[in-house]
Amino acid sequence: MKTLSLIIILFVFGTLNAQRETLNQEPKVGLVLSGGGAKGFAHIGTLKVIDSLGIKVDYVAGTSMGAIIGSLYASGYSGKQLDSLFKIVDFDTLINDKFERKSKSLFERKNSEKYALGLPFDNFKIQLPSGLSRGQKVYNMLYKLMLPVNHITNFEDLPIPFFCIATNIETGQPVILDQGNLAHAVAASGAFPSLFQPVNIGDHIYIDGGVTNNYPIEELKAKGVDVIIGVDVQDDLKDREALKSAPDILVQINNFRTIEAMKSKRQMTDIYIKPDITNFTVISFGEGKDIIKNGEAAAYQQLNALVDLKQKQKGFYKRPKTKMPDSVRLNSIKLKGNKRYTRSYILGKLKLRGNEKVSFKTIEKGIDNLVATNNFETFRYQLIKNETGNTYDLVADINESEAQTFLKVGAHYDDLYNSGALLNVSRKRLLFKNDIASFDVVLGDNFRYDFDYFIDKGFYISIGVKSRFNQFDRRIDADLLLDEDDPLILAGLNRVDIEYQDQTNQIYLQTLLAKEFALSLGAEHKRLKIASETLIGPEEDEDLIFENTDYLSLFGNLKIDTYDNRYFPKNGFFFNGDVHFYIGASGFNQEFDNYSIAKADIGYAFSLNEKIAFNIETFGGFQLGDRSTNSLNFTLGGYGNNFVNNISSFYGYDYLSLIGNSFVKANFNMDYEIVKKHHIMLSANYANIEDNIFDTTEWFSEPDFSGYALGYSIETFLGPLEGKFTWSPETGDSFWYFNVGFWF
Repeated sequence: MKTLSLIIILFVFGTLNAQRETLNQEPKVGLVLSGGGAKGFAHIGTLKVIDSLGIKVDYVAGTSMGAIIGSLYASGYSGKQLDSLFKIVDFDTLINDKFERKSKSLFERKNSEKYALGLPFDNFKIQLPSGLSRGQKVYNMLYKLMLPVNHITNFEDLPIPFFCIATNIETGQPVILDQGNLAHAVAASGAFPSLFQPVNIGDHIYIDGGVTNNYPIEELKAKGVDVIIGVDVQDDLKDREALKSAPDILVQINNFRTIEAMKSKRQMTDIYIKPDITNFTVISFGEGKDIIKNGEAAAYQQLNALVDLKQKQKGFYKRPKTKMPDSVRLNSIKLKGNKRYTRSYILGKLKLRGNEKVSFKTIEKGIDNLVATNNFETFRYQLIKNETGNTYDLVADINESEAQTFLKVGAHYDDLYNSGALLNVSRKRLLFKNDIASFDVVLGDNFRYDFDYFIDKGFYISIGVKSRFNQFDRRIDADLLLDEDDPLILAGLNRVDIEYQDQTNQIYLQTLLAKEFALSLGAEHKRLKIASETLIGPEEDEDLIFENTDYLSLFGNLKIDTYDNRYFPKNGFFFNGDVHFYIGASGFNQEFDNYSIAKADIGYAFSLNEKIAFNIETFGGFQLGDRSTNSLNFTLGGYGNNFVNNISSFYGYDYLSLIGNSFVKANFNMDYEIVKKHHIMLSANYANIEDNIFDTTEWFSEPDFSGYALGYSIETFLGPLEGKFTWSPETGDSFWYFNVGFWF
């Protein structure tokens, strides 16, 4: 009996002591952050309040945007740091995977700046992409920010243990992601359907976790936390007045399940924070500052509960500041998954060689160069630190695009070529792994075609083949066509209605210099025909032929183009130098002798602010050798782009009005973007053009010709919509020019 009493006393005493220790023990705090797109910025505001109170969080769980914010917080970033980081992010570029123009090669750039729409076209079927964005830039940003914890593959070992939720698209089941590549896992959790392409991890394909579990509180509670702080940025159900579109209705349908599930999940949340996100949507990224403020305000509404929680913790917890490195030293580059595209091609696009110190900006630019080719769906890289030395191996998993054939369309109107509808068929990997073939057909007032074939070898010698046919009708100056002793000139003929046709075929070699310059060397065949239907030739019922000759030449070209926008540049530099050595001719021109034509265009664009930009351009060219033909002389006048041969624009004069075998020209352009994509353009150009001006001081003297232009331009999906009024003080003449669509 005494033994039993002693056992009971010891048991009671032990129980009381355990209860006392439990009461004195700090509660384990969990944080759950829901998905909600841009509304998830409110999480940052709440985290700023939590940090200001010195509350220590022991576990973080999140879905979609909650996973992105939560993972960065778990990696060591404070709420204040996240506030600063997200204020400088261009979310339009980030989410839509927009690449800088200079990310594309010169060949790819030219082919991507003239089409209004392009879609994969395999097996004679148009295929729609699985998402508007690959999510590559999102991954790049996350991986860079998470580099301080890059070595951690078990998310339990992060500064704050973490997991996120994704949805297995094949089973429809939610999946906890708590191991592996943190940036990759978070990107999968945030792969919003239709906006982002699904994410492959191992043998599984994932989409946004919000589809199945947007507030993973049960899973967090299973981790043994005592107190859960929950931040909910999910929508409430909308009334009929707010449901105006199909996307609104689809979101409402998805919210049925989410809101029903939140009834029980809210009851499980110890400190429930519901920011006011009524006036925001999942894409309100431009209003991040206001959303963050609303997150702070909602947290302060729960201030008493948060303070009570803090009082149960010992001391003030101050988060250490996480610092992200600016650059790394690459030891080697290892590629996995490339089957169709060679290592040399990929490294040529990345512009990385290994065994060099590179900044993250350089790495990201290289990835942009690669993904902008549209030959790759994703490029998921990791930096693996070497055991000896402070160097890294860049290891990349590459997912190549399956699409090979593309159908593209465009439309255009201008005052020289008039209306035209563009149809393009492009084929990648036509004959070799690294090649692309592109064929344009323009149907309209002037039939044209443009064929390009290019085998891209990156840093090595690339090979190109090009064929182009161009034609237009125009009344032009007779001096372009006739010699001084021609009897038609003696008869006082000044202007002639002509049909101008040019077919040019080229084969060339191209290589990259200093990672930016493209040097091309090749051979060219040109068939040039100029005729008039209004003048009768030697034979009755025959058009008068001014030119009908096949020319053979060798050429060299050096080009650099860093303009950020082809049509409305705000910064960048442009140089295009070209030399043609004409070595033979057959047909109409019976008195041909070898001669050369050299020309160069230089441009520099800069901005004073976000609204005002300037573009200064200089042009020049000259002919050396025989004067057996003047059909390839330099001609100035009108407004346009993508002209053939040595034809160039000049405000204040009509097309092909100013003629000579040498010229200099300067353009000064001011672009005032009054509202987004609406531009007021002010331009001035000056020139000297005549025969052999470089033999005298004429090229350096006061300009003989000048012109001015005032225009209004709107950027549309078809391309620029432009109207320009031009005037010349020398002649007093004025012209209106109109352009619709990309130039081709």
